[in-house]
Amino acid sequence: MSLYNIQITSDTPKKPDPLKIKWKIPAHNVKGVWKPTTDFAKRIQADWEMAGMESRISIDAPVISLFGHDDSNYHTFACSNAINKLELNAEIREEDDCFYCHVTLFLEQQSKIDNYNIQLRIDEGEKHFSEALKGVSKWWESFENLKPTSVPDIALVPLYSTWYNFHQTLDEDILIDECKTAYSLGYKAIIIDDGWQTNDDNRGYDFTGDWEPERLNKTKAFVEDIHATGMKIGFWYSVPFCGKKSKAYKRFKGKFLTENHRWAPVFDPRYPEVREYLINIYKNALVDWDLDGFKLDFIDDFRLYVDTPKVNSEMDFVSINAAVDRLLTDVSTTLRAINPEVFIEFRQKYVGPAMRKYGNMFRAFDCPGDATMNRIRIADIKMLAGNTAVHSDMITWHNDEKLEVAALQMVNTLFGVPQISVILKDIPKDHLQMVKFYTQYWNINKELITKGHFTPYRPLANYPIQKVSNNKKLLVGLHDDHVVQLDESFDNIDILNAKLTESVIAKISKNFGSYNCSIFNCIGEIVNQSEVHLNKGVIEINIPDCGLAQLTKK
Repeated sequence: MSLYNIQITSDTPKKPDPLKIKWKIPAHNVKGVWKPTTDFAKRIQADWEMAGMESRISIDAPVISLFGHDDSNYHTFACSNAINKLELNAEIREEDDCFYCHVTLFLEQQSKIDNYNIQLRIDEGEKHFSEALKGVSKWWESFENLKPTSVPDIALVPLYSTWYNFHQTLDEDILIDECKTAYSLGYKAIIIDDGWQTNDDNRGYDFTGDWEPERLNKTKAFVEDIHATGMKIGFWYSVPFCGKKSKAYKRFKGKFLTENHRWAPVFDPRYPEVREYLINIYKNALVDWDLDGFKLDFIDDFRLYVDTPKVNSEMDFVSINAAVDRLLTDVSTTLRAINPEVFIEFRQKYVGPAMRKYGNMFRAFDCPGDATMNRIRIADIKMLAGNTAVHSDMITWHNDEKLEVAALQMVNTLFGVPQISVILKDIPKDHLQMVKFYTQYWNINKELITKGHFTPYRPLANYPIQKVSNNKKLLVGLHDDHVVQLDESFDNIDILNAKLTESVIAKISKNFGSYNCSIFNCIGEIVNQSEVHLNKGVIEINIPDCGLAQLTKK
């Protein structure tokens, strides 16, 4: 691993022009290029194909990893500046079969400076590419301005969300009944998403900014009723938006980054009174309603727009990104001073190293009904998230879906913290049994899943095999018909057959001995119990679609 200290100085303070740091490496055994939020697009791209990846405080993270055909790390590079806007890329040039890598600095308005320091970290060590990414995450944690906040227990529990199942049509009595059922299944918190604050149901944000509840207007009593079910509760806020039908819009007219956003005008956090207003909204909600957490949404819309006003004397920040850092730091500090266990959720793409300072829950970006994408996004976040809780996007499916296909939505998310968004009183009985089985399984294995050693395999094939282990237990998730490699002996091995075929093939590197094997279908019924011998060679175990095999060493 190489660490480059880059210092830029000037005799007099000046506003810097964009500066590109670039280098090239031969394209040896490179299968793909990993970036934090490229989802399915991890293939090699040529230098004429596309622009570089943007990284700033609330978008992505300044890291790229070139991985080999055997998942090995070839060249992983990262930058220490996770606040300001950067551009990064690694693209192949056909003329010489080399990768051209770069990091571009000073791409947005900056204060005049006479000194600038960053570090560039390049890791070409022989290891799995995921280990190189975890190393970058640890490195970021070492910087004082990137130290992660603590993670309360409530951030690490299965959660019920109102978004996909209710959208803005929220009814207090129905939600309380749903919470009773959810709690009995193993869910310990609920996020009340958009709709609680307004009776408007146009899926827009015209009334955001005031956050004076209309629909759930007996808010404190409602929160008390939710607490009585055993559930913790958090509310959703679209942080940057100030709808034109709000009182706040009139109050802050002229103090927006833009009024031409597709959803609503965007608050300008460079104004101290804007930051104070937003901080007090969340502080008052925490105190007045006794909330347990917040889903702070659309943070990535705090950015420079073509019509963003220039800096003026009423602002105390020049940089929008620095102002966002100040805003979120003060939000987090204020809320945790009142309740150290408060949870704060952010979703992709704002799950980079800077966001770990303020948020203790990161959620996969919206992918309703897309089990594969949910799996990919969870894995991509986990490799950089350290001990920050990583949640699935809300799990949802059609009520008439075949049981095993509905189960795909659950089993593809079990390497993150499950969030569910179906109406529990309406789904079929066997669907409910499936939810209960896998939620209880997750809760039993919470320590393993959230703190164990996690490795996702074959990124270009969408991580068809995932493993998480500690010193006693291994959990394998098999999502397509691939061969599972078992190289270490464990007292307990769980194999999650997260696909719609029964055959599971394992290749065993040495003799591990005899195991008692219990096989469950997706609603938790034992369908077979036997003794299996994990000897060197290949073994086939038949597990029902979306079922589970649990092997215990004799």
